[in-house]
Amino acid sequence: MKITRRLLGKAALGLAGAALLMHVPAMAQDKPAPFDKPGAVKIALVRYLSTGDFFQAYLSGVEAQAKALGVDLRVLDSRQDAALQADMVDQAIALGVQGIIIQHGLTESMKEAAQRAIDAGIKVVAFDVNVENPKIPQIEQSDRDLARLALEQAIKDNGESWKAGYVYVAGIAPLDRRNETWVDFKKKYAGINEAAMFGTLDNPIANSVANQARSVLSANPDIKVMFAPYDEFAKGVKIAVDEAGFNKDIKIYSADISTSDIAAMREPDSAWAATAATNPAVVGQVSVRALAQLLAGEDPGHNVIVPPTLITQKDLIDKDIKNMEDLSAKLPQFAHADVAMPAWMPNPNAK
Repeated sequence: MKITRRLLGKAALGLAGAALLMHVPAMAQDKPAPFDKPGAVKIALVRYLSTGDFFQAYLSGVEAQAKALGVDLRVLDSRQDAALQADMVDQAIALGVQGIIIQHGLTESMKEAAQRAIDAGIKVVAFDVNVENPKIPQIEQSDRDLARLALEQAIKDNGESWKAGYVYVAGIAPLDRRNETWVDFKKKYAGINEAAMFGTLDNPIANSVANQARSVLSANPDIKVMFAPYDEFAKGVKIAVDEAGFNKDIKIYSADISTSDIAAMREPDSAWAATAATNPAVVGQVSVRALAQLLAGEDPGHNVIVPPTLITQKDLIDKDIKNMEDLSAKLPQFAHADVAMPAWMPNPNAK
């Protein structure tokens, strides 16, 4: 047989085709079942809290990771109605989802609902709500570290003795964990005098907290530090502090971050001195990844913790950080958390 250039060309094409055919199933096997069949997996996000920039960013992270995995995401929003949130878990079960993310909520209302999902054979993870179930991984922002970083900065800025206002609502898992750190700090630093504790989750949260803070400042004009370990709380406190003309006399320390928070912290003579935060979009991504690991038969661990970053007003000004994109670019540790990230997991942040 005479070997011609045409025959060589056909042979090369045949080999390339064979290689391509061999490569296709290999690519499909990159992701474990059930993620090797795009669109075959249906998951639900059942929300308790949704007001504020943090929760919008969290949702965007959930959506981005779900898209990267190719799963069908359903979002059910109870808008702080505990009974409705429990009913929405049942709705998700009826929809035939394989996995559920429970985002915030009350232990007493979600514990049984979460168990019903488990009994139905559905994988469940919980973000910032303790459903008291060893089968359900808890996604956390390392809330104790969030509070610790902010309070350490408060000590650094103001010394070990000051009169404080504290914003807190009991019964919300992340706030309860942050409260544990506050209690420890008051024991460690006897000079911290808690003059007032107040707080509400009534919508709109910032305005409702501002109403309370006005009364607190009127009764305690010598407060020097406001510890408001949730950014909607901090926004409300700042409104009242600005209105009272105390912005040069009081410093606010918080948890969480958003573009609007950054703008508020960067204002001339802003009282908002520092916050400790994880990237809420990254936390949303981690929530989906931990659920995906469960669905793939892997164990993400019972406590899936996303480490926080301290962000000061000085950082924002010195590094010319004006929004969340700048924050991720100029503080790389904020942009991605290598948590619940097995080799097969797609990274929605990859360029």
